Amino acid sequence: MSDDEFRRPELKMAPSRLSGDRELVLRVMPMPADVNGNGDIFGGWVMAQVDVAGAVLPYRIAKGRIATVAVNQFVFKQPVTLGDLLSFYAKVTRIGTTSVSVHVDVYAERNPADLQVVKVTEADLTYVAIDGEGRPRPLPK
Repeated sequence: MSDDEFRRPELKMAPSRLSGDRELVLRVMPMPADVNGNGDIFGGWVMAQVDVAGAVLPYRIAKGRIATVAVNQFVFKQPVTLGDLLSFYAKVTRIGTTSVSVHVDVYAERNPADLQVVKVTEADLTYVAIDGEGRPRPLPK
């Protein structure tokens, strides 16, 4: 689904799947404690949520513990505001011997009375499967 397809009048909320096999992995609403001095949501709070969302698919692939090893790209496209409902979509972009890379797109549902859905953030992250001592381990076959 393209960003323009979010504007369809029959769409009442962000869908559970987007084109390109992007899967809904998290939906969350920021709270007043997450607001910065400008009245928008702290970028660090958004980054933390992206890290949680990005870990969902690698965790399933690794079938156990994982750790974030890299944030390869992170782009804030629009501010996140109080009252936005955020939907996080993830897609696996690479599977290595011990690591999994994912792309995460974040959309905000705004103004429920006259719904607008806008892309606010996108990121590329890499996670590594770890053993009980925190060392990298091979991904299961």
